Amino acid sequence: MARVVRTLKTLRNHWKKTTAGVCFLTWGGNLLYGKHCDNLLRRAACQEAQVFGNQLIPSNVQVKKATVFLNPAACKGKARNLFEKNAAPILHLSGMDITVVKTDYEGQAKKLLELMENTDLIIIAGGDGTVQEVITGLLRRADEATFSKIPIGFIPLGKTSTLSQTLYPESLNQVQHITDATLAILKGETVPLDVLQIKGEKEQPVFAVTGLRWGSYRDAGVKVSKYWYLGPLKTKAAHFFNTLKEWPQKHQASLTYWGPTKRPPEEPEEKPSRPPLYVRIYRRLSLYWAPPQKEVPQEAIQEAWEEIQLSTIELSIMTQNKQLDLTRTEDFMNICIESDTVGKGDFINRGSQKIRDPQLCPEGSQCVQASRCILQLSEGTQGFFGIDSEEYEAMPVEVKLLPRKLQFFCDPRRREQMLQAEMQ
Repeated sequence: MARVVRTLKTLRNHWKKTTAGVCFLTWGGNLLYGKHCDNLLRRAACQEAQVFGNQLIPSNVQVKKATVFLNPAACKGKARNLFEKNAAPILHLSGMDITVVKTDYEGQAKKLLELMENTDLIIIAGGDGTVQEVITGLLRRADEATFSKIPIGFIPLGKTSTLSQTLYPESLNQVQHITDATLAILKGETVPLDVLQIKGEKEQPVFAVTGLRWGSYRDAGVKVSKYWYLGPLKTKAAHFFNTLKEWPQKHQASLTYWGPTKRPPEEPEEKPSRPPLYVRIYRRLSLYWAPPQKEVPQEAIQEAWEEIQLSTIELSIMTQNKQLDLTRTEDFMNICIESDTVGKGDFINRGSQKIRDPQLCPEGSQCVQASRCILQLSEGTQGFFGIDSEEYEAMPVEVKLLPRKLQFFCDPRRREQMLQAEMQ
């Protein structure tokens, strides 16, 4: 008992060291417990992947080949470690033939896609920029009609991974989020996503799955990391300093657009079987003796183009991939033209909302639905576009919607949520 009393007196007399020690032990305990929980998540995911790997493959079926495009620079250089600890073991246990391609510099993925041989799966391990590079390289290929049918998996490792909000359930635990995304690839459920084709006057087209932004909110958003030393105030500081420039900030351009288009019926997954020989001979003879009459060409129907002269603080052209509707009957992209009469206080407050949700279209904005548009900038316009969080020099562009162009792997739970929301 005397020893306990002496210990308590010592702790009381050195209360500063005691407080620091308790704080350190609490922090260390939480850290070790978090790592233990992460290891349990990894073990459970590997056991689930092992079930796929233990499945028997018929002798006449080849092992699936998967090509992984990994951007080691994503997430401030942590992407490689995140992939090797959380995703790579699951992929190797699944029984697939995995080839990992690591990019060394910006734009390399586009070049590698031009040289890629046949593969059964394409897996993107990175952030929004990696996704944009891979799909651009994929759709620039001469045989893109064939390669665009290859299903694509996305493992969110980047600082910004907008697409993961559509494909996977929300999770605050990064390890669980990565393992869920990797397991979704093995489960095989896919959803069709729209793609934007953005073409300048001279350059090759760029493709995006999220959209294009041009304006003051985007310009201020890219400078937020510059004020890292201000902590939680860095976002407001970036937008405040942006208001010290010329105000109000107006971006003037001419927008010509074509309205929504009706969605064509789904193509049959299986091709009809080839008819018997006597049927083919009969058809040939019928076409020879009674050839079809040539149709008189009709005058081409003029497309219903509309034009808007706009002056805005920000223009955004977005796909509907964030709020995916698998049963919609029309295909279109959402164009948001925000009012240029915004006060400085509203600009700073709304800027914080835009960081959390870049596709936010505030009240008072003009919203247009279009399947195709042409953006003509005023002469002498400078600045940058944000295309899937990547910077491109601002120039006149034509934006075309490619509906349901790519198939992305999706978590079955997320797909079920989409179907239930549509039924309601």
